[in-house]
Amino acid sequence: MENQTSQTPKKNSNVIYFLIVVVLALLATDVYLYLQKNKSDTKVVYQNDEKTRLQTELDSLEAQIEQVNVGKTKMSATLQAKNDSLKAKIKVLRVELAKGKLTVAELAKAQEDVKQLRYFVTKYTADIDELKKQNVSLASERDTLKTNLVTAAKKDSDLTKRNKDLDTKVKVASALKVATVDIVAYKVRGSGKEVDTKRSGPAKKIKINFTIASNAVAEKSMHDIYVRVIDPTGNLITGTDSGTFNADGQDLQFTYKTAIEFKDDGSGYTIDWNNPVAFQKGSYTVLLYADGYTMGKTSFSLK
Repeated sequence: MENQTSQTPKKNSNVIYFLIVVVLALLATDVYLYLQKNKSDTKVVYQNDEKTRLQTELDSLEAQIEQVNVGKTKMSATLQAKNDSLKAKIKVLRVELAKGKLTVAELAKAQEDVKQLRYFVTKYTADIDELKKQNVSLASERDTLKTNLVTAAKKDSDLTKRNKDLDTKVKVASALKVATVDIVAYKVRGSGKEVDTKRSGPAKKIKINFTIASNAVAEKSMHDIYVRVIDPTGNLITGTDSGTFNADGQDLQFTYKTAIEFKDDGSGYTIDWNNPVAFQKGSYTVLLYADGYTMGKTSFSLK
């Protein structure tokens, strides 16, 4: 009887120990599950934060690329291909980050891809900046060259004008000019003798007697002399010996042409001209030209 009584408390004690172990096991399981859930929640939060950060960085990188495009910088084929490649890579990464959940490996790959992309975008923008600097330098050189060309062209134009002006001055200075001139009308007798006259009826020819002013720069050689005779009605007298020439910047018709040898020694010259038509009463004007300019002008009258 005493043995039975002593065994009962011992059995109860074992049950208590078992229950304690069970309770402790349950508590441990709850703690483990709680910790695992907390760890999982933390992991989800971290993953979401990291995805957001990566997406923000993609936005920043894409903005850098777009800024380059806004600059309207003319890119080489290589830089344009790199531009297109970076845009395509950003698009692919956006698709990857848009997934609901990423494995640890996928997230790590996305992080590495963004890191590489950051490197390439940085290098790309640096290349574009260098290209811009080169373009600015080339533009400056081009503008300088244009300025130099304009300056050189102006100098050449000015020099040409000065040379032309100088040439004109030389031509004007070297042109022969009449110092004195006198005109006498003549009639011709049957014997062939020439007698001066003041009357238009018997007059057949005129003699133009003139001297030339001293001219140190004029060529001492033969010079063509053009004569224009204007009748009292204002018409130019022409004949078989007439033609055209240029003087004082215009084309003119001459009455008669001859040549003289200029020696710059004060010599006198005479030009004989036979009128192909009958002389009229009134005043005649005679103009002489040489070396492209008016040489002298005078007049004579017949009754």
